[in-house]
Amino acid sequence: MRIAVDAMGGDYAPAQIVLGAVEAVRKYKCDIVLVGDEAKIKAELEKTGMANNPHLIIHHASEAIEMGEHPVEAIRHKKDASLVVATKLVKSGECDGVLSAGSTGAATVAAKMFLKMIKGIDRPSIATPLPTTHGIALLLDSGAIVDSKPRDLTEMAMMGSIFSKYVYGIDNPKVGLLNIGEEETKGNKKVQATYP
Repeated sequence: MRIAVDAMGGDYAPAQIVLGAVEAVRKYKCDIVLVGDEAKIKAELEKTGMANNPHLIIHHASEAIEMGEHPVEAIRHKKDASLVVATKLVKSGECDGVLSAGSTGAATVAAKMFLKMIKGIDRPSIATPLPTTHGIALLLDSGAIVDSKPRDLTEMAMMGSIFSKYVYGIDNPKVGLLNIGEEETKGNKKVQATYP
């Protein structure tokens, strides 16, 4: 598997991103394409002693999207941003997945613009795995949609169930609706409409 990583996105990038990529290569033996400022990435790789590792590939991108930038504007105007280039590597088939610790909004916009949505799904969702005493609980949505509708929540439930089955190996994932109580009459109108 080859993963495109936005090396310039996130706190303390590219140093911390490179350290994470090095750890992933050591642990999972996957190929990581570090996308961003080649000179800065190379300097960080040299500190780890992994600069010549064939599983760590550098793909230069001259721009980066900052956390405070408007996501849509940043994606449209920064064509050579590390996040944009990394996402397009997946679109072209050069990479199997993309990862960014940078702007959540920009990552969501880039995925929607360049990778498209699953047929029948209207809006993206961010899935966050949460450790529990019984394994993993998958929380959807943890940041992509501020004003979700009952249909969005239903689609997220289906996507989360399928993800849990195929990624975590749970044969019959339990789906729940986070609310202020168990009763179907509890919560706001959106949650009450989603409950059935």
